[in-house]
Amino acid sequence: MTSTPSEIHGVAVTKEFYIFGNGISFSISPTIHSAGFKHDKLPYRYQIRESPGIDGVAHLIEQEDFGGASVTMPHKLQVHKFCQQQSKTAMAIGAINTLVVSGQGPNRVITGDNTDWSGLHSIIEYYKNSTGRPAETGLVLGAGGASRAALYAMHQAGLKDIYLVNRTKAVAEAVRQQFSDYFNITVLDSAKDMPRDYDVVIGTVPAHVTADEQFNGIFRGHGLCIDMSYKPRQTPLLAVAQRSEGWTMDGTASAKESDR
Repeated sequence: MTSTPSEIHGVAVTKEFYIFGNGISFSISPTIHSAGFKHDKLPYRYQIRESPGIDGVAHLIEQEDFGGASVTMPHKLQVHKFCQQQSKTAMAIGAINTLVVSGQGPNRVITGDNTDWSGLHSIIEYYKNSTGRPAETGLVLGAGGASRAALYAMHQAGLKDIYLVNRTKAVAEAVRQQFSDYFNITVLDSAKDMPRDYDVVIGTVPAHVTADEQFNGIFRGHGLCIDMSYKPRQTPLLAVAQRSEGWTMDGTASAKESDR
């Protein structure tokens, strides 16, 4: 999440920043952002606000002192209704993880952006450059808001064959269709229906609804596994990848990248 300090007559104005989501009491965002505000001597606060639906935080967004927010699961597909505009990236991905506020009063504008993809893209690029291994075939698990950033990151990283699996296939097909003007995605019935070995696997499904046996057999050869669900830190997906020789796991780094 980014923000430009707001001033009136040269004095910094108090602003309230948040992370919106559900089941996010463990988020490290307040610690990171509060440290930055303190370092820059800004009168800002950053707080966690949990709600099962995005409408539960509407009153906070409407406040004059609302400075911006990080948006996480399950609100990334619904928060757009509070935005006056969206970045090109957010529109292409179809999901928002950051609310940026500019202007004040009647001139205030809330812009929806997506920075999830850039963090994932950086991790994939680092893996390729540090190992010298190719990354041409990717698998994304799940078809919610986070999956869109994962698919976009794979495409931007140059992966040629991108596969998508979701419990409800019709939802995955809708995501595939959304990106059809940008790049091709193949929807599989199961992650184990492997047309070829995966080089990159990104999980976007909450860990508490997954189990090790779902992922047995999908990690062959060498590759990179990222899990965007980082509670617990050792998710079932990462646990299976860790037991598969030749695979690099990334849970903590992706958590930092995606916990804006």
